[in-house]
Amino acid sequence: MWYRLGQFILKFRFSLLVLLFAATAFMGWKASKVQLSYDFTRALPTDNPRYIDYQNFLKKFGGDGNTMVIGIQNPQFWSQNFFNEVGALHRQLKKVPGVTDVLSIPETVNLVNDSIQHRLTPKKIFLYPYESQQALDTARTVFENLPFYRGLLYNPQTNSYLLAVSVNKDTINSKSRTKLINGILAQVQVFEKQTGTTVYTSGLPYIRTTISNRIKNEMNWFLIGSLVLLVVTLLIFFRSVSATIMSLLVVCMGVVWSLGTLVLFGYKITLLTALIPPLIVVIGIPNCIYFLNKYHTAYRDTNDKNKALITMVGRMGIVTLFCNIAAAIGFAVFSFTHSDLLKEFGAVAGINIMVLFLLSLVFIPSVLSYLPPPKEKHTRYLDNPFLEKILLNIERWAFHHARWVYGVTAVVTILAVIGVFRIKSEGFIVDDLPRSDKIYTDLKWFESNFGGVMPLEIIVDTKKRKGIFRSKPIAKIDELSAYIAANPATARPLSFVEGLKFAKQAYFDGDSMSYTIPYEADLVFMAPYLQAKPDSTQKNAQKGVAQLINSFMDSTQQLARISVNMKDIGSAKLPVLLNDFEKKANEIFDTASYHITFTGSSVSFLEGSGFIIKGLKESIFWAFLLITLCMLYLFRSFRILVCSLIPNLIPLVVTAGVMGWVGIALKPSTVLVFSVALGIAIDVTIRFLINYKQELPHYNRQVPQTLVQTIRHTGISIIYTSLVLIAGFIIFCFSDFGGTKALGWLTSLTLVVGTLTNLVLLPVLILSTSRRKK
Repeated sequence: MWYRLGQFILKFRFSLLVLLFAATAFMGWKASKVQLSYDFTRALPTDNPRYIDYQNFLKKFGGDGNTMVIGIQNPQFWSQNFFNEVGALHRQLKKVPGVTDVLSIPETVNLVNDSIQHRLTPKKIFLYPYESQQALDTARTVFENLPFYRGLLYNPQTNSYLLAVSVNKDTINSKSRTKLINGILAQVQVFEKQTGTTVYTSGLPYIRTTISNRIKNEMNWFLIGSLVLLVVTLLIFFRSVSATIMSLLVVCMGVVWSLGTLVLFGYKITLLTALIPPLIVVIGIPNCIYFLNKYHTAYRDTNDKNKALITMVGRMGIVTLFCNIAAAIGFAVFSFTHSDLLKEFGAVAGINIMVLFLLSLVFIPSVLSYLPPPKEKHTRYLDNPFLEKILLNIERWAFHHARWVYGVTAVVTILAVIGVFRIKSEGFIVDDLPRSDKIYTDLKWFESNFGGVMPLEIIVDTKKRKGIFRSKPIAKIDELSAYIAANPATARPLSFVEGLKFAKQAYFDGDSMSYTIPYEADLVFMAPYLQAKPDSTQKNAQKGVAQLINSFMDSTQQLARISVNMKDIGSAKLPVLLNDFEKKANEIFDTASYHITFTGSSVSFLEGSGFIIKGLKESIFWAFLLITLCMLYLFRSFRILVCSLIPNLIPLVVTAGVMGWVGIALKPSTVLVFSVALGIAIDVTIRFLINYKQELPHYNRQVPQTLVQTIRHTGISIIYTSLVLIAGFIIFCFSDFGGTKALGWLTSLTLVVGTLTNLVLLPVLILSTSRRKK
C-alpha cells in the first residue's frame, strides 16, 4: 500500500504541490488574523463551583484585579517639594487613557460633620501645591489622625506610601492593555527622574500584562531560534542547502497551519497555545530527517532516484504515520479535559502534528523528485566513523553486557523513584520569574510594607434584604476582619464596616478614639448622615462616605464584601490559609443565618492551577493508554509491547526523579514536560521496532542478526534526530521564566535518557525475551 502511495505521489506531484501551496496560502491568510487572549480565568470549567462563585462576584461587584499599585519609600515624603511632586504624579496618572481613578495621599478627604444639613461633608485634606511647609505639616496632622488610611495608603513604621491606580476592566482585558500600562509607567519614570526616588510597581494588571508581553516576545524569539538551529543542524548533517531549505519549508508550513487552525476554531493565542509554533518546528524536524535518511540510504543501495523515493515512502510512511499518531495522542488527550485552556491546546497541537505528517509525506518526495540526485558528500554522514563506533559499542553492550545494562538501569530507576516521592506540587503567581527580576522584587516590597497585592474576596450573605445594616452582622464582619488582619500573610481587610468607622469618627467631630464599629444606638443617630444624598456640585472624587460604603455591598444590602490583599504565598499554603479563615468564619457566623463565600483572583488562581495539574496528570495516563493500544495494534505482540513500553517509562521516571532531587515543583509548566516527552520519545521506539519488524523476514527471523542490522541502519537517524530535538528544546533554557526554562532542560533530559534506553536497553530486552521464548 505504502509503495503504491509513493508511486501515486510521484505521478501527481505537480497537482499535489499546487493543492498544498493553495491550502497553505489560505491558512496563512487565516493565520494573519490570529489574536491574543487576555482572559486569565479560563483554566476552570464553567461548571466549577469556584468559577461560578467568582463570576457571581464579578456580576455583583465588578471585579477585583483592576488595580495597579505604585509604592514610594522616602523619609522626605512630607517635605514640601517632594509632596508637591507626588500630587503632580496623581494628576498626571488621572490623565492616562484607561485610568478610571487614583487613590493617593494628596487627594485624600476627611469627613466633616454638618449638623445643620445632617450629613457628612467630604473635605480635601491637602490643598497642594504647597508654598509653606507649615501648612503641609498642619494638614499632615489632620491626615494622621484618621486611622482609616493607616496601612491602606501609608506605613508609618517604614516611611512607605502607596498610590492605587484603578484601570478600566475592558481596556485591561484587551490589546490596549499594553498601551495603558506603558502610559502609567511613563508617568512613574518621569517622577523617578525628577525626584531621584526609586518607585515600586505591582498589582495584577501590571504583573499579567508585563509577563504576557514577555512570554509573547520570548515565543517569537524561540520560534526564530528553533528555525536557525534547524538550519544549522541540517546543514551540518546533510551538507545540502536544498535539503535544508526543503525541511525549513515543511516546518514553516506547519507553523502557518497551526496558527490558521487557531483562527478557524475561533481560538486565540493563550499562554499555552503560544508554545505550539516552536513545538511544531521541533516535532516536524524528525519527519524530515527520517525521510531524508531513508532516501539517502535507498539511493546509495539502488543508485536510482525514483526507486529510492518510492522506497522512502514505502518504508518510512507507516513509521512516520504511527510516530506522528503517538505524538499527536500525547497532546490531543488534553482536549478531553474540562479546561478550555487545555482543550484548545490539545486540539490544535494534536491536529497539526497530523498535518505535519501529511505535509512531510506529500512535500518531501514531490520536491526531491524535482531535485538532482544526492551527491556523495550528501550521503557521507551515513559513514560517520564516530557514530559507527558508538553503534558498535551499543551492539557490544546489547550482546555481551546485558547484566550491566539491567543493573545500571535498576539503580538509576530506584534513585529516580526515591526522587519522585520528594516532588512537591506548588505554584506561585510570579514563581517563574528570577528572584532578581523587578516584578518579583517590587512584589516582595509591597508584601513587606503593605501585606501584599493579591486579591482575596469574602462575600457575607445575610440571606435577607437590608440585612447588612444591623449591629450584629457589622460586629461579626469586624471580628472576622480583625482575625484576618492579624495573619502575617494578609493586609488589613477593607469593607463597608471600615467606612462606618470612618463615618462614626466624623460624627463625633474627628475623635480618633471613635474609630470603632457603631452600635445599634449609634446607627439610629447616624442614619440620616449615611442616607443623605451628596451635593450635586461636589466632584465625583468627593461624594462622601455613602459611595465608599455602597461599593462594598449590593443594591439590596443583603450581601457585604470584604476585600483583602494578601501575599503570594503559593498554592501549597493558600488552601491552609483559606481553610483557617473559613473555619473562623463558620465560628463567627451562624451558618443558618449567613452564607460565607471565599473567592477572588487568588482563589481562582489556586483552583485553576490545581485543575490544570490534575488535567495534565489524567491526560498523561490516557495518552500512555492510547499509545499502548496503538503499539499493540502495530506489532500484534504482547512481548514486543512490553519491550517497547519499558524504555519509555524509565525516561519519564528519571525526569520526575530529577525534579524531586533538584527541588523543581510540580506545576502546569513542568507537568507539560511529561506529555511532550512521551509523545516525542515514543517516536524512537516505533521507528526502531518497525525497522526491526521489516528486517526480520530478510534474516530468516534470526533476532541477533536482525538487531545488528536495525541498530546500524536506524541508529544513525535516531541519534541525529535526538540531537536536533535536544538542540530545539535547549533553546527554551534561555528563557527568563523558570517554567519555560524547566520545560527546555527537562524535556531535553527526557530525550537523552529516552535515546539511551531505546538504543541500549530496548535491544537487550528484545534479545532476552526472544531467548526465553525459544
